[in-house]
Amino acid sequence: MQYQLIWVGETRESYLKTGQEIFIQRLRHYMRFKICVVKGEKVSKSRSDTQVMSLEGKRLLEKISPEKWVVVLDRTGMQLSSEKLAKKINQWQNRAVREVVFIIGGPLGLDQAVLKRANFIWSFSELTLTHEMIRVLLLEQLYRAHTILKGEKYHK
Repeated sequence: MQYQLIWVGETRESYLKTGQEIFIQRLRHYMRFKICVVKGEKVSKSRSDTQVMSLEGKRLLEKISPEKWVVVLDRTGMQLSSEKLAKKINQWQNRAVREVVFIIGGPLGLDQAVLKRANFIWSFSELTLTHEMIRVLLLEQLYRAHTILKGEKYHK
């Protein structure tokens, strides 16, 4: 199984870029994956939030082929412990899912069309977290889940 991570906009904060790189390097030990960044729209008074999310949503959906298993990160989703995430990943592997696509929206969130495309909607927390911060958390949790599955000591 491999992963594709798709998110809106570049990561601007250097400390978040560093965190991403650390977990990207660690994850490569366990799996193949790729990261795809789609262009974000500028939020302005001349366009509604719905219009911005719709444009970004179309770009996100263009990157996903119909056979892909899609996990959307959104505050409306189900919260999982690290152990439950590891079990989900194991279930996907046992179902012969070839590629899991994780989607993170922009600062306004995700268009309804993207949420409807999801096979699973996952929430990290009821807290509001930045879309850039969630990227690092996603990478870390994927790494943690794989160490749990391998019985390694990272997860205590």
